Amino acid sequence: MIQLHQINHRFAIGKKGKERVVPVLHDIDLRVEPGEIVAIVGRSGSGKSTLLNLMSGYIRPTSGEIHVAGRNVTGLSEGEWANFRLAHLGFMFQSFQLIPGMTAYENAELPLVLRGTPVSKRKARVMELMEQVGIAEFADHYPGELSGGQQQRVSVARSLMLNPPIVLADEPTGSLDSDNERQLLDTIRGLNKERGTTFVLITHDDQVASVAHRTLTLKDGYLMHAKEKGGLYAHEVH
Repeated sequence: MIQLHQINHRFAIGKKGKERVVPVLHDIDLRVEPGEIVAIVGRSGSGKSTLLNLMSGYIRPTSGEIHVAGRNVTGLSEGEWANFRLAHLGFMFQSFQLIPGMTAYENAELPLVLRGTPVSKRKARVMELMEQVGIAEFADHYPGELSGGQQQRVSVARSLMLNPPIVLADEPTGSLDSDNERQLLDTIRGLNKERGTTFVLITHDDQVASVAHRTLTLKDGYLMHAKEKGGLYAHEVH
């Protein structure tokens, strides 16, 4: 479902002509199978979010290849990436990234609008998902009128609106209390079991990592080892 081959990434910081190159990721090889939940853990600054942004096409690797859903996406243009994301990827963010001037319903509906789904076909789908994540009664509320847990549920509904085969989640429970975290993790388990949705979870939370079939550790930009449920297996992937 996702395959990264010899991915290296570095940032240039400083004024033009006086840039300092900062390496972030080194020789990353990673394969995520269809229907798998993979957690990527590591300290702040280890490169976790950079890795997720590479998978989603928001940044380009310095070198290496990325394949998603059977397609080499390394060289896609921004427009091609936008269309590809809409068709194949859902996103969960720690900061929710809801649009303040839109209601919960309108935020959740947005992927359908972008895809050009007729108005007549949107309402049933939006309300179905809002019911599923327990936020339907707040459909007319704006993000500023919702708690953190409620905003996250709207974000989850939006991420699932187009039935994406892959969901990328960046610290999805970082702003949630324990009850809301548990509910979100139950949703992830349920979607994986019922629909076969593939998840890549970026986290530093052991509770989040516990839902994964496999846990990878990033340290100083290297993937150090993989941990499957049932114990470590010898698998160096750097």
